[in-house]
Amino acid sequence: MAQIRFIQPDGSEAVVSIDNGTSVMLAAIRNGISGIDAECGGCLDCATCHVYVEEGASGLLAPPQPEELELLGSVAAPRKSNSRLSCQLKLPLSITSLTVHIPEAQS
Repeated sequence: MAQIRFIQPDGSEAVVSIDNGTSVMLAAIRNGISGIDAECGGCLDCATCHVYVEEGASGLLAPPQPEELELLGSVAAPRKSNSRLSCQLKLPLSITSLTVHIPEAQS
């Protein structure tokens, strides 16, 4: 089990536990984290679960696949080098904690 720290645009934060194999998006939805709309339910179809992954952690995660990269081109908030879709983020066993920043807008 790992811990995900969600930081809102206003600086407030919440920490939730995540089971292995659960996406960061699903952990947010199950725990009532605002700012993750997830309109498609994690089907990689909408880009409304955009987050900024903590700098330095990106190299520890599986790289984005072409479909995710394509959808990142249509996110509502500015795309950054550490932008990811949280529906595609599943933590490997080697990661016990991850911080993600939620952008100001999803759609």
